Amino acid sequence: MITVHHLNNSRSQRVLWLLEELEVPYEIRRYERDPATMLAPEALRAVHSLGKAPVITEGSLVVAETGAIVEYILERHGAGRLEPSRGGADWWAFRHWMHHAEGSAMPPLVMKLVLGRLPERVPLPMRPLARMIVEGAQKGFVSPNLERLKSYWNEALAPTGWFAGPEMTAADIVMSFPLEAAASRSPFGEERPNPGAFLTRIHARPAYRRALERGGPYAYA
Repeated sequence: MITVHHLNNSRSQRVLWLLEELEVPYEIRRYERDPATMLAPEALRAVHSLGKAPVITEGSLVVAETGAIVEYILERHGAGRLEPSRGGADWWAFRHWMHHAEGSAMPPLVMKLVLGRLPERVPLPMRPLARMIVEGAQKGFVSPNLERLKSYWNEALAPTGWFAGPEMTAADIVMSFPLEAAASRSPFGEERPNPGAFLTRIHARPAYRRALERGGPYAYA
């Protein structure tokens, strides 16, 4: 049986959702972030040397990184579900979004989060300077990148409401985390209705709700 080493408020929520959609039996081993640093506990290093989530184990196999985990689950347990036909019209769009989520989407969102916390973590006399630096970086780099990404997602969702074809696929599960993070840190606005509609739709799915019940509180949901 698959064991999901699940960290609260993390990317591992997507793995639970995928397993619920596929109705694959699994168990959860829970880990909690340090409330001061928000980092994963050292106990995760006993599972994988990076000490990060998500990580799954099945027998003696250990798989880390969301994309690799999703591919493993689809290959071993998916039976062709939640992915387009290989070589079909939507296959490479599916592959693109599977990689885009962590390759292009998450870096500016993480940067926005880290930069936003920076001024309060430096000595008091340095905070005005830190705020100036952060504001410059946000305005000159982070915000423009996020605006382009949000427009890109809005356009991609326009034809069908899903990222890779007429039905939901694992690419939508993988893309859920960046869109949830963006909605909480950089709202889409009325001019980009499709990402918000996408989030409303996935949050109503029974499998998504079951994953929340099993995984526990999730800050982006």
